[in-house]
Amino acid sequence: MTHERSKYQSSENRVRVRQLFLREWDPIGICGVGPDDEYDAYADKAYAMLMDERASGASIVAYLFNVAAEHMRLSDRPGLAERSDHVAHILVGMRTEFEAR
Repeated sequence: MTHERSKYQSSENRVRVRQLFLREWDPIGICGVGPDDEYDAYADKAYAMLMDERASGASIVAYLFNVAAEHMRLSDRPGLAERSDHVAHILVGMRTEFEAR
């Protein structure tokens, strides 16, 4: 795979992760009503954790929950831990697909 091809694939993969975060994680409930780029920085960090750091699902869950609970101060949101777990496991499942592209 050429460097240009891998750069394009990485960009395409990041878009998919951003969409996943907006649809499935969405701790502040903006999907469909707020800016589509609200979670991009968090999605990019999680993607880097997944692909560059080879992070486990548990590490990504912890990251997502910490961002929402501490940074966004949403620790009282119902289902936050479950959504963080759900998205992290989907993301880990996408790793093989991202590597094959």
